[in-house]
Amino acid sequence: MKITVLGAGSWGTTLALVLLGNGHDVTLWTYKAEQAELMREKRENPSFLPGIYLPPTLKIVTDIEQSCTNREMIVAAVPSQYLRSVIQKIAHLDLRRTVICNVAKGIENTTLMTMSEVMLDVLEHEQKENLAILSGPSHAEEVSRQIPTAVVAASYKLRTAKIVQEAFLAPYFRVYVNEDIRGVELGGALKNVIAVAAGISDGAGFGDNTKAAIMTRGIYEITRLGVKLGAQPRTFAGLSGVGDLIVTCMSRHSRNRYVGEQVGKGRKLEDVLNEMVMVAEGVATAKSALEIEKKFGIELPIITAVHSVLFEGKDPHIATRELMTRDAKGEG
Repeated sequence: MKITVLGAGSWGTTLALVLLGNGHDVTLWTYKAEQAELMREKRENPSFLPGIYLPPTLKIVTDIEQSCTNREMIVAAVPSQYLRSVIQKIAHLDLRRTVICNVAKGIENTTLMTMSEVMLDVLEHEQKENLAILSGPSHAEEVSRQIPTAVVAASYKLRTAKIVQEAFLAPYFRVYVNEDIRGVELGGALKNVIAVAAGISDGAGFGDNTKAAIMTRGIYEITRLGVKLGAQPRTFAGLSGVGDLIVTCMSRHSRNRYVGEQVGKGRKLEDVLNEMVMVAEGVATAKSALEIEKKFGIELPIITAVHSVLFEGKDPHIATRELMTRDAKGEG
């Protein structure tokens, strides 16, 4: 297949390598001319994926229109809050026969749209059956080194999910399929907020018991919100739900957990974000999730607490204590 990956961050670069290793004709697009030149010269992505070799057969370009013309698949690997502006650059192209697979995990702040909804909103003539999502517990730092990983491809049409499955499937990269695209998207986006909470707990000096409680009750919150928005509850027991939640809350590679940890130690959010090269999607998603909570009247105490710590200056110890002293109730 002729495939273009939009976004040369760690995940976009890694997925381009997975596809290249499967024998596809792969183009990797970046908007930064200096990054493209450096990657072509060094055959490495030193800013986002140091130490991983980029074969000469991987084409690295900056012309987005040319790179997306006459492609069988486009993989969107740009941060969620920038997806709209990037996809708008190719909205005029004839993409009716192109599978478009998003891999970013977030909810747009201004519209509260999921990423598939953003793409449908921008690509007015796009068939929703051609859209797909790839999600699951998958840090680029491990996949790029071919450490065994399992993810899920979801689409409005099973055939499209299977096309994505076949394109990415490798001995170290197992891909399942799912038709609950809304559940897969919401699980991938909201687990980042819970991972920030887990990091805050770590940074504030709480223990494994506390983090286990955050993770377990966090999947309840994700499921509650997801079902309210039309997702299937069983999806959140899968790779894009509890699977992604576990790795993002526990891993040393997790940017969202790291941000929470630093804030939990007393650092200012702005300072933490300014020193990071990569994007912690959970920070922006916390804003979207709180607005959804208000809009639909859903009780999401952990997500609310994360928002109050990140954006309202609440002390992490006080926020945790308030969570622990809420009215007693049943577990369900």
